[in-house]
Amino acid sequence: MNSRTDTRPLWHLMSYALASGPAIQRIRYATLGACAGGALALGGCALHAPPATVAAASPLRWYAGSTVQLPHDGKLTDLSRWWQQQGDLLLVELIDAAQAVSPSIASARTRIEQARAGSVAAGAALGPTLDGTLSASRSSAQPPLPMGTVAQGALQASWEIDLFGGRRAGRNAAQAQFEGAQAGWHDARVSIAAEVANQYYDLRACEKLLAILRSDATSRSETARLSQLSANAGFLAPASAALARASAAEGNSRATQQQASCDLSVKALVALTALAEPELRRRLAEAPGDFPQAASIVISSLPAQTLAQRPDVFAAEREVAAASASVGSVQAQRYPRLSLSGSVGAASFRTGGTNTQLTTWSIGPLALTLPIFDGGVRAANVDAARARYEEAAASYRSSVRQAVREVEQALVILNSTASRNDDALIAVEGFRVSFESTEARYQNGLVSLVELEEVRRTRLAAEIALVTLQRERMGGWISLYRAAGGGWSSSAPAAQP
Repeated sequence: MNSRTDTRPLWHLMSYALASGPAIQRIRYATLGACAGGALALGGCALHAPPATVAAASPLRWYAGSTVQLPHDGKLTDLSRWWQQQGDLLLVELIDAAQAVSPSIASARTRIEQARAGSVAAGAALGPTLDGTLSASRSSAQPPLPMGTVAQGALQASWEIDLFGGRRAGRNAAQAQFEGAQAGWHDARVSIAAEVANQYYDLRACEKLLAILRSDATSRSETARLSQLSANAGFLAPASAALARASAAEGNSRATQQQASCDLSVKALVALTALAEPELRRRLAEAPGDFPQAASIVISSLPAQTLAQRPDVFAAEREVAAASASVGSVQAQRYPRLSLSGSVGAASFRTGGTNTQLTTWSIGPLALTLPIFDGGVRAANVDAARARYEEAAASYRSSVRQAVREVEQALVILNSTASRNDDALIAVEGFRVSFESTEARYQNGLVSLVELEEVRRTRLAAEIALVTLQRERMGGWISLYRAAGGGWSSSAPAAQP
């Protein structure tokens, strides 16, 4: 510690302290030389972190059936606006509303902020810190002497030199976590969009089935009415009239049950979007209820290119990089640490009407801390970090396998529903004509009620199967949208929630 009276500015004093007389220069060079020699001697203690990237086996092409056809009509850049391409404005509004109130998206947003703060803090740890202090005191040393007032101000700097890259590894880990959090935010948005769309199309399918069942219930009720008139006139057996009444009751029951299912779907949309139920029902009634012609999604024939578009796979890969850097960070804690501190300040001492101004500066200590014994704590921390790395690597490989599975399953569904659609339409039309013909013959007494009900059940099953098939196809497109990453790209600008 060197102290002297000086009225020059503080930065002049700091410059003087860093470049003062030959004696200090010799001490400084000797100290730095010793530390440099120690660092060179420890050169064999280089960090050996595991690789930041790991290989994950993926197929060379998609295996989604022997006759799989990849949808190539769309553009990859349009995937982020895929919902707008469906032509259903209400669906787009519902998705926007759900994303605005989703707790999972809000949680992902806070994770981005936390990761961003962690990245800033880890980067700042590489540089020096500077703190300012101010103090004032009044005291009396001896009763005969007058009381004195001391006021002090100082700037204190400290810096831990990153000899073995531990702090740099910590910064890299924080940056990887930040990038993964951004991808996780987009993945949450894609998941909410898919959930809302599935619920919306469930409701539309439910409404279509309700219309079919109501029409069927009306037809059954009319058959029961005519059958009762015939039975009352003695032209039909009472058992046949009872069968007709039972069939009508069954039709009404199924329609009532389907109405309850539609109401439950509306409740689910209300919970997802936070919209008022009366307003939502009004808008649902005004919007067209048909299934849209889904816009095609481009899927590369090379799975690796498609998987690179998935935010969850990218986030898992960033977790591997973060875990690798964390291993290097904890490894550095087993090696020596070199730190440097210094300060520069000014003080004022006033007593007995005399004011004395003092300026002080100091450099040091330049401290080298050597870990000697800790009971195996640092080694255990390294083992734990390596175990977390292995866990992250396994999770990444699992994410890749799951991504391949989801894409191929969506492709299987789309190809299957496309192949079955024409047959389903032909079946519906054929059973409709057959039922109308049978119903006309029944009214003329040419066929029995049992035969009529059998044809009715066949027609109803065909109509329900067609709606179910259409809903399944929309679900396949939604699954493919999500499996392809929802339009995310690792080269996209950072999310600013």
